Amino acid sequence: MSCMRATCHCGAVEVEAEFPQGLASAARCNCSFCKRRGAAAVTTLTRSLRVLKGAEHLSLYTWGTGTAKHHFCKTCGIYVYHQRRSDPSECGVNLGCIEGADPQAMGDIPWHDGINHPSDQ
Repeated sequence: MSCMRATCHCGAVEVEAEFPQGLASAARCNCSFCKRRGAAAVTTLTRSLRVLKGAEHLSLYTWGTGTAKHHFCKTCGIYVYHQRRSDPSECGVNLGCIEGADPQAMGDIPWHDGINHPSDQ
């Protein structure tokens, strides 16, 4: 299990998390929100994610059931991480924010079907 740090664009927010599968869990979602955001996310357990710096710079966006909690930097607007609706014990961290990660080098990143979410059935 590897521990990695992620930062927003301006550096006001810094988080750290353990990624059980490293960057291999990177995926995109096609739900109404994620398809507009466009960022791939890497899976971590919610309990392992720690805000190291800038909690006061985080803004929260949620809607619908209120289960998914999307965290953005108030200063630069970058999506840093979100707590998942599909499994609140997991978070997705923006692949582009993870130190040393190169999203282009990862090739085709898989998509999850967020449009047909089980909670909407």
